Amino acid sequence: MLRPTIASLDSGAGTYRIESLPFAPNGATVKPSKPALRVAALLALVSCKSVGEYVWVDSLPPSPKPTESEYVIGAGDVLGVRVWNQDAISAKVRVRPDGKISLPLVNDVEAARLTPLALSRRLELRLKDFVVNPLVTVVLEERRLIQVIVLGEVTKRGSFDLERGSGVLQALAVAGGMTENARSDQIFVTRSPAAGGEGKPQRIRFDYDALTRGTGRGATFRLEQGDVIVVE
Repeated sequence: MLRPTIASLDSGAGTYRIESLPFAPNGATVKPSKPALRVAALLALVSCKSVGEYVWVDSLPPSPKPTESEYVIGAGDVLGVRVWNQDAISAKVRVRPDGKISLPLVNDVEAARLTPLALSRRLELRLKDFVVNPLVTVVLEERRLIQVIVLGEVTKRGSFDLERGSGVLQALAVAGGMTENARSDQIFVTRSPAAGGEGKPQRIRFDYDALTRGTGRGATFRLEQGDVIVVE
């Protein structure tokens, strides 16, 4: 009678014991048992773990750089509103979470999702009932911070506020850096479609060494509000 042999195999996700039967004396092979096949299949799945769908940052199409005149106002921005020859109704205001600002005479005015120039024109229309030929200038005094989430193999996981224009390295820095278990070429940024846009979130892959060397498009990649950074 042929006796099964016992072998131990460490897959990296745990140690497994596998039963296998030796070759028969006449040269014929013995069919492995179903439990052995199930374990073999499990080990194959563990060893072939996939990082999922992604696109390397260097493969992204170039995006045009917005100019200051195209800046879109959002909650948290600080604006300088100046009404010519009307110091009493000129003010420095912060855009509230509801997207509005408050000014004398006109009270609440929707400011979010407008450019500074468009807001100037809106305020001029609102002030016509109080001021003769009002001339309004809106200046961006302070840009709002963006909020991103950093997860995975980092020292501090959580949500962080960053200056607009920050990149992946800045996000990793505020999260305390990567752990010793992190894979330097498995840094991903998940970005949802723009508000009202269609399609599924985009998953963008980065290499830490390329980021620190400043090579490739990853060095100039800019994070956006709501981005999720995952280090695997």
